[in-house]
Amino acid sequence: MTGQIVTANRLTDGAVVFRTGAGGWSTRVTDAALLDAGAAAAALEVAQADASRQIVVGPYLANAAAGPDGPVPVEFRERIRARGPTVGLPGAIQD
Repeated sequence: MTGQIVTANRLTDGAVVFRTGAGGWSTRVTDAALLDAGAAAAALEVAQADASRQIVVGPYLANAAAGPDGPVPVEFRERIRARGPTVGLPGAIQD
């Protein structure tokens, strides 16, 4: 199955986060809800409300496919965001 996931950055520390099926945010892409077009649009609206409440910043939809452990981003940029920085950083963001 292919669909979309909602992603953003957490406002408190800038961590990449993904909208879960339970309506929260997780730093693990495998926790993201894989949604069809209609559900993705509705989830994005909720995410934008979270942005207005200063929980996250810049929510948007990203294409993803179902993987064995959860959604897998399709685009290269999104795969990098899901895996974290490509270089080791001191004080790396953790959940």
